[in-house]
Amino acid sequence: MTRVLVVDDEPQIIRALRINLKARGYEVEIAGDGAAALHVAAHFHPDLVVLDLGLPDMEGTEVIAGLRGWTTVPIIVLSGRAGSTDKVAALDAGADDYVTKPFGLDELLARMRAVTRRIQPSGLPSVEIGAHTVDLATRAISGDVRLTPTEWQLLEHLIRHPGKLITQRELLHDVWGPQYQTETNYLRQYMARLRRKLEYDPARPRHLLTEPGMGYRFQP
Repeated sequence: MTRVLVVDDEPQIIRALRINLKARGYEVEIAGDGAAALHVAAHFHPDLVVLDLGLPDMEGTEVIAGLRGWTTVPIIVLSGRAGSTDKVAALDAGADDYVTKPFGLDELLARMRAVTRRIQPSGLPSVEIGAHTVDLATRAISGDVRLTPTEWQLLEHLIRHPGKLITQRELLHDVWGPQYQTETNYLRQYMARLRRKLEYDPARPRHLLTEPGMGYRFQP
């Protein structure tokens, strides 16, 4: 049974999520503030955290930082703050995804499934993108598709985190280096190349997705 920690100070949100998640087979614990969230997480060891940013005792980003000090548990931020600055700050702090209130339960459940799927065994995955099979272990793509070393690094980083929204800053830092963290044009160009080589319809990608103003996501 998947253990979920829901952190929110709105009783109606807590109640609705607890009822609906338990009805779908999740084991649920709740916390109404940041301190309680960190305490419960240390003892409950959740498989997933759903976290509001606007908590009464501390910022949600502080809770994320506290969790990231000892766990890689997937974290979905659930917040009424719709600005891209808040979203990027939460993702840079270590959140895996961001859902804006008001939200649809079906969307939240889909995001929960996506971030929990990203926990991979130690082996290198093989995935399907469009008509192609990408094998990271052999660095081979069916259909005789050829990638440059940089294209491989970018694609591998996305594939290793299926369903996770990865910020532009993180991708630029990890693929190109810390001195390139503002060069977002690099990402646009390379993502366009990958889509042309791999997606059925590069103009309407199904797997290599853009989250405007925030980053990119590999959707299996």
